[in-house]
Amino acid sequence: MTETIYAGSYWGARQESAEACALRMEVLLTSLANVDPGFVQWFQQGRSRKAALQRPIEPRATALEKLFRRGQDRVFEDLGFRMSGWNGASDDRDASGFDVTCGGHSQATGNFCVFNLPSQGTHSERVLSTPVLGGLVRSMAVAWEPEWAIATSSAHRNMVTDNPKPGTFVGWVMYLARVRGTVPPLPAPVRIEPVEDKGTLIILTPERFTVKNPEHLALAEQVRGLLAQAGLMKPLAP
Repeated sequence: MTETIYAGSYWGARQESAEACALRMEVLLTSLANVDPGFVQWFQQGRSRKAALQRPIEPRATALEKLFRRGQDRVFEDLGFRMSGWNGASDDRDASGFDVTCGGHSQATGNFCVFNLPSQGTHSERVLSTPVLGGLVRSMAVAWEPEWAIATSSAHRNMVTDNPKPGTFVGWVMYLARVRGTVPPLPAPVRIEPVEDKGTLIILTPERFTVKNPEHLALAEQVRGLLAQAGLMKPLAP
């Protein structure tokens, strides 16, 4: 079975307007265009591939604001705005897509930006690498200022927790906002990088992380223990 990798950033209640969300999304899409060729162009979802390709997403705040307003919950305004996109890959195995919920300020739900990534196909080896995933997580951190973000194996997430709440498990590439606390020294080959003045990027291993490698599993557990001791493994703030 193919081991899938996903990336997501998460934050609690934060009331923001459609305009503010659009400005953040513009920052994200502009940054992603420099991370990987597969992240340069995005399309709105449609009833068919052909229909979707006729609906490109313009990476400008004015155009993005209209899409966010279209995705607003008309009954519960505190749920914020939603938007999704697809990169138009000709082969489904190379496809990437995203879902965003932002501006929500209900204590019952959170905000997020999640990317589904290709697990096989011609582009997967390039996309599923530390430079690309590190760039993707960093771009989300700068744009959305989440409390926590991750790019990792779904299989590993499901292996280490029955109830995978954001902020409570570790993975291949992680981001922790400064508000969560100070990241302690971590063992090699883990790499720690600052993300502007917002938080810290943690990359467990330079090679592709997989549950098939017992060394990766042992390293992840060791890092989890150190982060837990530092008080960093906790659910997101409401």
